[in-house]
Amino acid sequence: MKGMSFVFLVMLLGLGVAALWDKIPIIGNSVHLALDPSLGVLLNWNVTVGLLIITAVLNWITTLLHKHVTDQDLLKRLKEEQKLVNEELKLYRSNPQKSMELSKKSAELAMKTMPITMKPVIYTTIPFILLIRWFGDYFKETPVKIFGFLSGFWAYILFFIVFSIIFRKILKVH
Repeated sequence: MKGMSFVFLVMLLGLGVAALWDKIPIIGNSVHLALDPSLGVLLNWNVTVGLLIITAVLNWITTLLHKHVTDQDLLKRLKEEQKLVNEELKLYRSNPQKSMELSKKSAELAMKTMPITMKPVIYTTIPFILLIRWFGDYFKETPVKIFGFLSGFWAYILFFIVFSIIFRKILKVH
């Protein structure tokens, strides 16, 4: 759990940076200085295609980071064990004592998995929070509807989920 404290500290730092975005102009201005000529140009060219490209590239980097920063073999074993415990839990639903024992084991497995899967968050929290704040500014100034009904931010979330599923399958990330 010691490592989890550091993850939460990084998350709080990221939220602090996001909260200070408007109060300390150098934060937002610096991010705009870096992203307007790159990602902004791509979105100005074609917002849907640009957002797809941005999301795909960011998700590819995130998935690679996740694959190489986490112990994939250990994660695979823990997830397989979790699956077996869940199947056994279904068999013993009518037995409260056995069900309680299996639920406890399932929770223990989840607690072992969480620090491993949270490790990449250390590297991605602040950049993603800054990116989301930048998207907020961009789409506030340039309101668009992607596919006719999705705002830019929600389209980014949807694209990110879809690419995450695809890239995790391709790279066999657990």
